[in-house]
Amino acid sequence: MFVRELQLRDFRSWHEMDLTLRPEPTIFVGRNGFGKTNLLEAVFYLTNLRSHRVSTDAPLVHSGATAATVLGTVENLGRELTVQLQINAEGANKATINTSPARRARDILGILRAVMFAPEDLLLIRGDPSDRRRFVDELVAQKGPRWAAARSDYDRVLRQRSALLKTAGAALRRGGSEADSVISTLDVWDEQLADLGGQVTAARIDVLAELVPHFSGAYGAIAPHSRPATLAYRAAAGPEVLPASDSPASAEDIRDILLERLAELRSKEIDRGVSLVGPHRDDIDIILGSDVAKGFASHGESWSLALSLRLGSVELTRAEGIEPVIMLDDVFAELDAQRRTQLAEVTASAEQLLITAAVPDDIPDRIGGRRVGVDVVEDNGRRASVLRDVPTGEESS
Repeated sequence: MFVRELQLRDFRSWHEMDLTLRPEPTIFVGRNGFGKTNLLEAVFYLTNLRSHRVSTDAPLVHSGATAATVLGTVENLGRELTVQLQINAEGANKATINTSPARRARDILGILRAVMFAPEDLLLIRGDPSDRRRFVDELVAQKGPRWAAARSDYDRVLRQRSALLKTAGAALRRGGSEADSVISTLDVWDEQLADLGGQVTAARIDVLAELVPHFSGAYGAIAPHSRPATLAYRAAAGPEVLPASDSPASAEDIRDILLERLAELRSKEIDRGVSLVGPHRDDIDIILGSDVAKGFASHGESWSLALSLRLGSVELTRAEGIEPVIMLDDVFAELDAQRRTQLAEVTASAEQLLITAAVPDDIPDRIGGRRVGVDVVEDNGRRASVLRDVPTGEESS
């Protein structure tokens, strides 16, 4: 799988950009802040319908514009699909597949499969549970639109249920028909939250089980003298959520457990005005030896674990018979010489490798391919990124 054509209009620092790519390494070189990462971010957005850097879409739209457009032509095993996404600063985004409008933007999920390595990956080890949940949800979403639908619907129900909880306490104190209405409405939201939560949690547990051997193997290769590494799902609803060894997770069983926990915690949730149980409260433990890595893993160990999560993601996709696009966003600058060499070795077999670097010398010599410069110009009084050819051996200015 590779991206043959990439077009951007008013995306981040790019006012207008048309680039033809090939199934080979392409290295984007230029100073920090010139827009290199924005190119990879656009490809990532086509893959996951979200940025790896911001949680909302408004920052993705070029200053002064109301919408951005990202178009990618993807070739996979001789089949070609062109996906175009209109990202609106306000309102819902719109997508087309081979010029035909998609019912929902998420219908494009699964057409392009890509794995991004970025400096932000350290947050997977050292950051909040939300960073690790997002990582697993991306793996689930790349399997296709229906996998993303449950999570989107769950988030919607969670927002509405949480809004009700914030006002439920006062309504119950007033009593009467208003209290009865709150309780009956909360029962409905509980059913929906448990049903969708069961689907989301089961999908996460299953994809994590598929990832574990790839992750553990990657860490063993990167850090052969370290302790073994593995992953474990930690559910706020309790360990009962986890299936028996080697068994797939049951969305129905998890739904029943969530309903029980919601009933047990209802008074406490009303008092606090928040939803206390569900996949939005879960975490993924990254375990080194017998200890959870967060809080004690060294800087080098943390980087090795983060790289192993991404390398495991690559192998997980390959296990489905799909060769993902691999993107390395200025990560060589963050790694020591040994890990640079290891990363170059394990990504050498990628059909398409997209790399950004502020300092070309950070790129291991064994990585060849094409070099493309990224510069900035003034465009109608606005600063905009532009491309320029870089002859082999030229340093970025």
